Order: sequence, then structure tokens, then C-alpha cells
Amino acid sequence: MKASAFVYPWDVNGDPGAPGRIAGLGVPQVTLASAYHSTRALTPRHPRHRVVTAEYAAVLYPPDQRWRGRVPRPRPAGDWAPGDAFGEAAAALAGAGLEVHTWVVLAHNSRLGAEHPDTSVVNAYGDRYPWAPCIAQPATRAYLVDLAAEAAVRPGARGTELESLGWYGLAHLHAHDKTAGVPLGDAGQYLMSLCFCPACRDGYGARGLDPGELAAAVRAALEPLWRGAREHGDWAGVERLLGPGTAAATRAWRDETARTLQEAAVAAVRRQAPDGFQVLLHADPVSHHCGANAGVDPEHVLSVADGVVVPCAGGPALLAPFAGRGRAGTVVAANLGVVTGMGGSPGTLAVDAARARELGATEIRLYHAGLASDADLAAAREGLAAL
Repeated sequence: MKASAFVYPWDVNGDPGAPGRIAGLGVPQVTLASAYHSTRALTPRHPRHRVVTAEYAAVLYPPDQRWRGRVPRPRPAGDWAPGDAFGEAAAALAGAGLEVHTWVVLAHNSRLGAEHPDTSVVNAYGDRYPWAPCIAQPATRAYLVDLAAEAAVRPGARGTELESLGWYGLAHLHAHDKTAGVPLGDAGQYLMSLCFCPACRDGYGARGLDPGELAAAVRAALEPLWRGAREHGDWAGVERLLGPGTAAATRAWRDETARTLQEAAVAAVRRQAPDGFQVLLHADPVSHHCGANAGVDPEHVLSVADGVVVPCAGGPALLAPFAGRGRAGTVVAANLGVVTGMGGSPGTLAVDAARARELGATEIRLYHAGLASDADLAAAREGLAAL
């Protein structure tokens, strides 16, 4: 199975040993961040630093002239990834014989929400989620589509992986996150992620719903959960809480909005990319799910993109809905954690990859070569050799 390791430019730039060390894992490919959200990351082997603080969502290269005079527009990184940090790292990794693909984070941007609050998802209580751009808003959609094309098709890149190309909602580790006090379950998370910005209110109206009545219904449905009622853990729970017809109408609006954005972004990447450029989406096969792994309809997304990268931190079950779909050569990549301190299991990599292959995986991803300890990298190297 082909494997690729995730890496940040700051893991490589300034560390002459990094490209060879990553190539020495036995991976032929790296997935290198070119547009990324704010984060605080360890760099346990870097000769100059041990912690990198990326203060805001940024592009890790100089944005081009397409953004002149536009609002919103991407921000270049600060001193954690100055200049063309992506290009510098990509050249070093390619010099070690690695194929470079871009890693592009899209609808996850706290700085965008801080600078332009009207772009954010607004829940049924009127609370804004500054980390979550509403993907129904025309200006935001145009920004995301152009960002996808620019950040994906960087010099030297052979393909891209588009993350968070869909709805973002409540579930997000935001700053010092303290939102786990009430177990909402899958249904409660969906209700708390429904957006009521003007664009979404119009969208619900077009689906036959009164947005004010819908917001009131969502608040009423959530009230028992705030008081400690048993959580409703699946889509059937949303139907019980809202009623089947109302639930279906909200999902139809959100599914259509996400699907059309995914189509537009992939098309924009293809227009700018050379022939043979691979386009993958980080994806969850349950279309109403929110987050970095955007909820998708498996059949639809595999008719649009060249494949998907599927989260397998909780096991490989999410792979199965993608298996056997798409075209010849369609990629279904299992994203496997190899950082023990973040819940990964590098020691069982060979077993986990074999199980993923049984459920339809054609490739694997290692999260994350820059964050992992020496012991974790050694275990991952042994696992890949066993494959």
C-alpha cells in the first residue's frame, strides 16, 4: 500500500536532517501543509526550536495577485513560516526523493471569523463560531474556491489533499476548549452546528421552512439535553428531536451547499493544475457530520475527486462506505495516527493497515511525521517495512 506522511514546513526548514529522516521511514510521498489553521506544535528534533506557535490561519507561501482588493483574502504566515516556507520545504523533500502533495485547510479559520464576523456560522441561539466560515455565503464560497486552487497547485506539487471542504460546526478544539460538560451526542452536535446566518436562513426558506420557527424548534429540542436528558446519538435522534420532515429539509439544504462547494473547489483546482494532478478530499461518509473531515455522500464525492482520505483514529469502519465506488485508480486512504501521545498507535501500524485494506483502503496516511517522537517514528518505520 502506498503511504504518505503528513508534515509541516517548519518541521523541515532549518533542519537539514529532516528530509532524509522522513524518506527513511519508507514513505514515497509527503503531504505538506500549504494553507493551515492556527496551531501549537512540537518540533522534537529541530536544531533551532522545540515548539512552533502558528498564531492564525495562514497560507505558507506568498499569495498571488488574484487577491488584490478582495475581501476576504488569505493572510501570509508570520515568523513561524516566513516567505515561501512551503516552497523551501517542498524543494528539500523532493531532493530526498519524496513526491510532494499539498495539504490545504479551507473552511476552518479563526482569524477570518475575528476580522469578518459576518462570515461565521451562527447557531440557533445567535452565538457565532469564529473558527467556522459559513460555506453558504457567496463571498466566502468564492474565497474558499480560489484558496483551494492557489494553495493546492504549488510549484513541484503532484497532488493535493483538501481538508475541511464542507461544514464546520460546534465540535472544534478552540483555544482552551471547555465545551464537553454536557454530552450532546451526534444529534445534539448537529443541532448546535446548524447555521442561522442570513444566507442559511434564506436557504431554509427555500426548503419550505420558516427560519425563525426552525431556530425556536432547535432550541426547544436541545433544552432537555442541557438539563441532563439522555443524548440522541445518530440521525434518527435528529429526526426524533426536530421531526422527520424538518430534519430532512435542513439536511437537504446543508448537503446541497457542501456538495456544490466541493464540486466548485475541485473544478478550480483542476483548471489550474497540470495533467495528472491528484485531488483528494479529507472526508467522513456521513454527510451531516461537520469538521476537518467534511461530511460527504461517498458516491458523489468519488465522482468529483480522485479519492478521499478517511479518519481511522476510532478504527477503520468509516472506510467501508467508500469501498468499491469511484473509478479505476480511485484512492481511499486510511489516515492512521502514529503519535502515541495524541492517541496514535505506531506499534500496530502493520495490523491496522492490513485491516484498513480489508475494508477497501488503497493507501495509508501517517499522522504526523513532524510531531512524532523518535520511538514513534521507529515503530512506524518497522510497521511500513512489515507491509
